[in-house]
Amino acid sequence: MENTSAPAAGGAAIYFDGKSSRRRLVSLAFNDRLELRESPAEVTAWNYAEIRRADSPPGTLRVTCLTAPALARLEIRDAAMAAELVARCDRLDDNVPGRHGVAAIVGWSVAAAVSIVAVVLFGVPLVADRLTPLVPQAFEQRLGEVADRQIKAMFGGRVCSTAAGQAALEKLVDRVRDEAGLDISVRTAVLSTPVPNAFALPGGTVYVFKGLLARAENPDEIAGVLAHEFGHLRHRDSTRNLIYNGGTSFLIGLLFGDITGSGALIFASRSLVTSSYSREAEQNADSFSIDTMHRLGRSPKAMGELMLRVTGKEEDKGLTILSSHPLTEDRLARMKSEERPLTGPPLLTADEWASLKAICG
Repeated sequence: MENTSAPAAGGAAIYFDGKSSRRRLVSLAFNDRLELRESPAEVTAWNYAEIRRADSPPGTLRVTCLTAPALARLEIRDAAMAAELVARCDRLDDNVPGRHGVAAIVGWSVAAAVSIVAVVLFGVPLVADRLTPLVPQAFEQRLGEVADRQIKAMFGGRVCSTAAGQAALEKLVDRVRDEAGLDISVRTAVLSTPVPNAFALPGGTVYVFKGLLARAENPDEIAGVLAHEFGHLRHRDSTRNLIYNGGTSFLIGLLFGDITGSGALIFASRSLVTSSYSREAEQNADSFSIDTMHRLGRSPKAMGELMLRVTGKEEDKGLTILSSHPLTEDRLARMKSEERPLTGPPLLTADEWASLKAICG
């Protein structure tokens, strides 16, 4: 016996055949197949396994059929009739992301995130190491000039340059640079800002901030810092850092929606200001500083003592030379272990050191 069901009073189903825009009032018969009866002579049959849910407003069940024309739709507003159809259509929601669909989406999203994190942790550093030696010096210098303008704008743009102070700075820089084996294209200046920082820009510019100079107690401490930054120049760490941070921020943009490059610029600018080199890069720069101070016949531990002094007095460590560096205590201990008797002459006279300390007026 056939199991039939007539539309509820005033609630007949509405059928669009996909060939015209005419609304067709149909009754439904739930037999071996769903029958859409517009008249005894006009019957359309849909297999239950081929019926799929379509987007619909609240209170309406709208379905389509895989074998029907692409635009064919059936709309059911009667709740009992809709429930009857839903009970017979085991694959009604196959084209709608359900629990399995959401799980698949979440799974693939997590896999993609893990892949990007793996690339950030392992792939980007490897690429940065490989690309850095290929960057032409001329391009690195132009990059440094752009960064130089940005840094000066961020910190007020005032370069300290009293005559006596500048002369003392040049003498100290010449001594350290010569022993470090760098050429005369290296430029060094003091910026008038209270931030206790020092960093090297791509292309050969090293800045010492007034805040760091104010905390120094002798020329060896500043010489050690200069030698450390010269080590970053020798190893091209600034350029490597820009490549790494730019690539990292681009991949983060893939995760969070910023692939325009603005994130890369932000990360690159931050790396220039905070000098957040890798721990390995910092250790290599420390080794360079220790070797340079040995060649000068001066104390390699002086730089470590200055860093520890800054650590104890500076409340906001976000912009100090300690940002993202190895532990200061460990670095000082290493530098103390490398201490040797002083064999070289003082790097500056007492008057020259006083002039350097007062270079910003």
